[in-house]
Amino acid sequence: MIEEILPDIYKIEIPLPGNPLKAINSYVIRDSVRSLIIDTGLNRKECMDAMHTGLRKLGLKLRDADFFITHLHADHFALVPSLVTNTSRVYFNQPDAQRHARGGVWYEMVAAARMHGFPERELQSALRNHPGYRYGARLDMPLSIVNQGDTIEIGRYRFLCIETPGHTRGHMCLFEPDKRILFSGDHILGDITPNIQSWSDDWNPVREYLLSLDKVYELDVELVLPGHRAILTNCRQRIQELKHHHRKRAEEVLLILEKGPENAFQVASQMSWDIICESWDLFPVSQKWFATGEAIAHLIYLEEKDLIYRKRAEGKAIYSLHITQI
Repeated sequence: MIEEILPDIYKIEIPLPGNPLKAINSYVIRDSVRSLIIDTGLNRKECMDAMHTGLRKLGLKLRDADFFITHLHADHFALVPSLVTNTSRVYFNQPDAQRHARGGVWYEMVAAARMHGFPERELQSALRNHPGYRYGARLDMPLSIVNQGDTIEIGRYRFLCIETPGHTRGHMCLFEPDKRILFSGDHILGDITPNIQSWSDDWNPVREYLLSLDKVYELDVELVLPGHRAILTNCRQRIQELKHHHRKRAEEVLLILEKGPENAFQVASQMSWDIICESWDLFPVSQKWFATGEAIAHLIYLEEKDLIYRKRAEGKAIYSLHITQI
């Protein structure tokens, strides 16, 4: 499905079969010289067919297009290697590019999940069923690295690159200050909350995400074009809602730990999730993975605030409230 949002700005809905997100919004800024495609889809036939159909209806040839990828997750970048031509530029952020280039990230995530209590019998299934693992791709192409404040000009539009880490380490939005448009990727979504998860101890994604929300709150945004679901016109209100959501998440984790020490998987099993299942045991294993990652992120956030502490027991990370919290 193609929708014209503003003059020369179009949304192509790219399906994500079997995924709760249902689709990704790929945006095209069309120009007679070079057009820009923002985010693409997974490396699978359904995404490729929808992209080619959309571009054909817009009369756009890939040799006349560049790409801007908001972040590392496969539903946004994995189709790019199959779309680029020898004339394409692919704009991408440095932190996510470095993380992808390191390699071995999946196995580091599995090791972290194991340490945080994810059951061994479900680990390999969680990996095999992860859409990024099944339908990802290598970023084995030249990248045009962009940083905070860099500009990209396409036709009548001049976009500022806005670094918004949290959903990933290098997540980046595009902001058009004159038209007050924000391409928000997965930083700001409407009827769902971006998944803020962690599989590493070397950063605090919830803290970074909240700071990034504050950064965007200061921008004069009239129209938010997100990576999934509906377009938004209430940017500041939605930011306040997202910040409230994470405050409630943190409070929920503290309440769970009041009952006694737990690992992250155990904490996740007691958190509230917008999934229709009779019990945690019946959750799809892929959703247990995302929930556990989000629980880890909030535990790291609370640990840095010195509200909880961590210890190791039999190779597992166990979290407890500080005595002053009881």
